[in-house]
Amino acid sequence: MHLTLNLPAIWLVVASFLAGALNAMAGGGSFLSFPALLGVGVPPIQANATNTVALWPGQFTSIAAYWEDLKHNTHLVWPLGTAALLGGCTGGMVLLHTGQATFLHLVPWLLLLASTLFAASGPISRWLNARARGRRASDSQPSLIPIFLGTIFVCFYIGYFGAGAGFLIMSLLALFGIQNINQINALKVVTTTLANGIAVVVFIVQKQILWQHCVLMMLTAAIGGYLGARGARNVDPRLMRAFVIVIGFGMAAYFFWKTA
Repeated sequence: MHLTLNLPAIWLVVASFLAGALNAMAGGGSFLSFPALLGVGVPPIQANATNTVALWPGQFTSIAAYWEDLKHNTHLVWPLGTAALLGGCTGGMVLLHTGQATFLHLVPWLLLLASTLFAASGPISRWLNARARGRRASDSQPSLIPIFLGTIFVCFYIGYFGAGAGFLIMSLLALFGIQNINQINALKVVTTTLANGIAVVVFIVQKQILWQHCVLMMLTAAIGGYLGARGARNVDPRLMRAFVIVIGFGMAAYFFWKTA
């Protein structure tokens, strides 16, 4: 009997599981799941679209964890949500109008940008915490027009590629006067979920999703996310972050070499 192993397909299952676990523990799961889709022969744009759809349900369910913190800034949910929908929709549409070859050559640069953002997220978090301790939440109110425009810009990137953009949103919110770190996280989750969510709608309507991969990824990522959340307390978050950063820069280097 002749037995063949489809190693790329097996790796896609494993990578999706690990992506769900990483997203639950530290973030950065797309550094594994997106390249894994490319590895099974999915074209770059469809790989990005399929990866976004597969990992989005995990983002949506995380809103519930921040429900109480959202109540402090209900006046910001509508403008930030509107900006997220505008930016995410535009980014998704621009992605679909990017040529496959062009996007493939952008992939290493996008991975490098995302890895750099993720690496910077540690110092950014410390800065946000220090800023929150130094000022009361009521010291200032965010200026709606600049934060609206800034959110559109960041959410355009989220709709186009998205990895690592959460900390851009966090920095933007802090710069425009929101001090409480839990409230910042709550608004970040809503904004990124809406930006990715509208991009998901665009990708589905435009029939860019390879569902045979997407459904499998959803299931394995959900299992990985559940187990990752349960085990997160037993793992040093600094080690996890370092692991994700190494993966991100390693993937960027690989695609720079592959597309050279």
